[in-house]
Amino acid sequence: MSTTHPLTTASGIPVADNQNSLSAGPRGPLLLQDFHLIEKLQHFNRERIPERVVHAKGSGAYGTFTVTHDITRLTKAKLFAAVGKTTESFVRFSTVGGEKGSADTERDPRGFAMRFYTEDGNWDLVGNNTPMFYIKDPIKFPDFVHTQKRDPQTNLKSAEMMFDFWSKAPESLHQVTMLFSSRGTPDGYRHMHGFGSHTYSLINAAGERVFVKWHMYTLQGIKNLEAHEAVRIAGVDPDYAQRDLFNAIATGDFPRWEVRLQVATEAELAAWENKTGWNPFDLTKVWPHADFPRIPVGVLELNRNPVNYHAEVEQAAFSPANTVPGMGYSPDKMLQGRLFGYHDAQLYRVGTNHQQLPVNAPRCPFHNQQRDGQMAGVGKDNNGGSAPNYATVEAAGTAPQGFGHGDAGWALSGAAGRFDGRGQEDDFTQAGNLFRVLSAVEQRKLCENLAGPLSQVMAKTMERQLGHFDKADPAYGMGVRAALRERGVTA
Repeated sequence: MSTTHPLTTASGIPVADNQNSLSAGPRGPLLLQDFHLIEKLQHFNRERIPERVVHAKGSGAYGTFTVTHDITRLTKAKLFAAVGKTTESFVRFSTVGGEKGSADTERDPRGFAMRFYTEDGNWDLVGNNTPMFYIKDPIKFPDFVHTQKRDPQTNLKSAEMMFDFWSKAPESLHQVTMLFSSRGTPDGYRHMHGFGSHTYSLINAAGERVFVKWHMYTLQGIKNLEAHEAVRIAGVDPDYAQRDLFNAIATGDFPRWEVRLQVATEAELAAWENKTGWNPFDLTKVWPHADFPRIPVGVLELNRNPVNYHAEVEQAAFSPANTVPGMGYSPDKMLQGRLFGYHDAQLYRVGTNHQQLPVNAPRCPFHNQQRDGQMAGVGKDNNGGSAPNYATVEAAGTAPQGFGHGDAGWALSGAAGRFDGRGQEDDFTQAGNLFRVLSAVEQRKLCENLAGPLSQVMAKTMERQLGHFDKADPAYGMGVRAALRERGVTA
């Protein structure tokens, strides 16, 4: 690609020749003094930062969030202050289990990570295209992800590893059912919904808390790929979703999602739990729409492609810990684990000062005592300049209340310890409900999609997993068995 600017080294020194290395004669050995050659090779050797352990393959774009409905009764967060207000946003979509070079159309959940650059700092809503997840306790997360990666001996993906974990963790059945349905292979990123998945909270000006779940509904309409078509596209265009998103934005066909909320008070959730037996903060469960209707909030539109993929997408560093005044967390155990895990991953993957990079930096003024470390001063603050690198202690105290910012917090009870709810919690009803809302055609596709990898596992693993299908709905187990028989497998 041609450029109008003369080539220089990274220090700005003009490059005399970018085609021929310094050598002792036309065929002689090279000279160590050729700093341009050395700099090029050194930088080339260091061009790759560690890829994300999960969500490695992704695409991103900028856009705007526009408030369409008044929710100031629920939250004092400034980005919702008035109908019509817009907030600059950035969204990264991804597959979850695959490596950076994997195909966009693999059967896998899709990451749906959103950043809103508000006047009170960045709000990151880090979710998926499914409203539930495989596990409810973060201590299982590394083990679960390892089963989605590669066998340590063969370095191959392993159906046995996956179903060994899932069959011994029946809490995963709800998400497994969603994964092997047609929603498991969405037709690109524009034609899928997004969910915050976790339970979060909102706090209004009076300090009142409600618990919420965030939903993003595609206004392009849901489209999924048939299993055989997803496999075909993986072979001819593994970057299918990336290409589709980039080209749509480049041609002005801006994708949009309607943002909605499910809202419940602490008392309403307690009453619902008493009625159903389901923990409302369990990530493997959903809040039924009939019990908690969705209310409209705004519209998210993506309308600008990044200029440089590495700087703006690969180095984008999200964390669900990033909330702003008027928002808060919940006792969801998986969320509590992610509040630590995401930021820690970015410190390792991108660096100590990753929040200074333009895509990660807040658009509002910020002041802290963080100094030094690798890449210090890459943003606009020049490593804090001459400002103090410590905070003075308030001799009179700060009179802390609750979690701060008017958030009164929530009551905790019970003895500290480790609690295993297996055998006491219902892991099957919601998975059965999902199976039953599918049409007969979609139920058959679900069973056929499951039969493929299940036919590759050991008999005892298959038997355990089939038992979970039976408990969710007898027709579910019968359907998978029929699909297995079509593959010549008797179960």
